[in-house]
Amino acid sequence: MDHASVLAVYDRDLREGARPDGPGARIERADGVVRQVADAHGWNGVLWSGLGAADVDRTVREQIAYFGGLGLDFEWKLYGHDEPADLGDRLLAAGFRAEPAETLMVAEVAGLPLDTAPPAGVRFVEAGDPAGVDLVVDVHERVFGTDGGGLRHQLLARLAADPGTVVAVAALADGEPVAAARMELVPGTRFAGLWGGGTVAAWRGRGIYRALIAHRARVAAAQGYRYVHVDASSMSRPILARLGFHALSTTTPYVYEN
Repeated sequence: MDHASVLAVYDRDLREGARPDGPGARIERADGVVRQVADAHGWNGVLWSGLGAADVDRTVREQIAYFGGLGLDFEWKLYGHDEPADLGDRLLAAGFRAEPAETLMVAEVAGLPLDTAPPAGVRFVEAGDPAGVDLVVDVHERVFGTDGGGLRHQLLARLAADPGTVVAVAALADGEPVAAARMELVPGTRFAGLWGGGTVAAWRGRGIYRALIAHRARVAAAQGYRYVHVDASSMSRPILARLGFHALSTTTPYVYEN
């Protein structure tokens, strides 16, 4: 993989050329940034910026004022290759809070082990209705320890408005959800995003995570996507590397609370 060229396409397709990630959200391009604006249940923030060093502090203040005027907390999604190099420090000085960094990893779908099956006694169910979404959210809350209300709202809204752009999967063992993950498909691009993969503690180390990667990659391949990408935690990065994913950059959420 030519890392630089794939990263450039990623930036162009998914950041600078971003599309709204759900009904009710909109993409705005102004003041040297690309941002998404949604309701309080959706994701609000800056996806991309093309700033010179002299423009940064003014533009950061403008984004704070803009989202503050809407009464919304927001995130500046900063990548390790973004310019200027001290943008993270400037965001911190402006009152943002940095959350843990993750690694942007990308794989060509054709190079992944697509035939990986879940372990014996585990079956996958794609969530296409509220009951299925509840299974996915249940796992999310138990694995990540955060409230799943926003995720439930987003999944239900997307499944109702545009079901072809999201795939949510729950892994069941004896009828109980033990793992879950989702995939976001971006029409007109070469990339499908893998999100929210998690397994409850008692079922880790049995290959469910790898099988969830394969399941979603098969769907992406069937719909003509060339790449899948992940914001990988330190726990998932080694697994993804063994499967054939390449580390292209880092990404750090900088959060501003209004």
